[in-house]
Amino acid sequence: MRPVESCLPGFPHFGLPIMNQRISSQRPPRPAHPAAYFGRPQAGWRERLFIIIFEADTVPGRVFDFSLIAAILLSVTVVMLDSIESIGLRYGSVLHALEWFFTIIFTLEYISRLSCVRHPMRYATSFFGIIDLLSIVPAYAALFMPELHALIDFRLLRLLRMFRLLKLTSYIEEYSMLGNALLASRRKIFIFLSVVAILVILNGTLMYVIEGGPGTPFSSIPTAVYFAITAVTTVGFGDITPRTDLGRAITSLSMLIGWSILAVPTGIITSEMTLQRVQPKPTTRTCPECLASGLDADANFCKGCGTRLPHYEHD
Repeated sequence: MRPVESCLPGFPHFGLPIMNQRISSQRPPRPAHPAAYFGRPQAGWRERLFIIIFEADTVPGRVFDFSLIAAILLSVTVVMLDSIESIGLRYGSVLHALEWFFTIIFTLEYISRLSCVRHPMRYATSFFGIIDLLSIVPAYAALFMPELHALIDFRLLRLLRMFRLLKLTSYIEEYSMLGNALLASRRKIFIFLSVVAILVILNGTLMYVIEGGPGTPFSSIPTAVYFAITAVTTVGFGDITPRTDLGRAITSLSMLIGWSILAVPTGIITSEMTLQRVQPKPTTRTCPECLASGLDADANFCKGCGTRLPHYEHD
């Protein structure tokens, strides 16, 4: 780039180069892509393993994802069955063997994920990396540190294996669609809940005025608001009931309002999910540098870091 003073021959620069230098030095650097930075190998078996594990637009990738989902569901089922006393006493050895089988499977999967990325510590400290670790640590912790039973019930360690359910969200596309719909409609849902909160507070206050008094179930406004919430949600525990005709009429109206407002959040989320469905279907194409996913199939460069993309392998 030509200096500023050379662009204005015959004129003093009046400090323009210094000003330009200050502006350029204050310019913030390009932020890294938030999805991020695990690093994809360039060639060899690590790249092929990376494509199978982290990308799902090939037959091996889909087979890996669905096999892992089946293993997650089966392992959680084993933990649930083992918690039933009759089944645990009868099939305890079989369930124990199955649990160790799934533990070994998830251990090999965790090692494979670390070995096929260029920055394994970044994946190990990421959200799903920690979840992967939590899904296998309890079994080994109870095996090598049996004295832990004096500090914490072993069943609490077993409950940590339920973290495997969280791993499903990284493989099923519909989870992402639902999450995006909830995120896009968060303001509308917040406004809706605010209106509902105002209605139940007004309703509870009105019920306190009508039904309240010494020795009555509606002893305070918070108690009346609690009753209004149970009426609007049509739960009706029966611990508090109105005694006057006007109170019963207001309660009946609250129940009808509760039925009608059920459709509001459903419509909000459904409309957002419809908008998500009509958008172009995302791919699992991943940048080899910043690991930004969902790149266009015909893209030549990453939209996150600008790296030239390799050939996209898909069916």
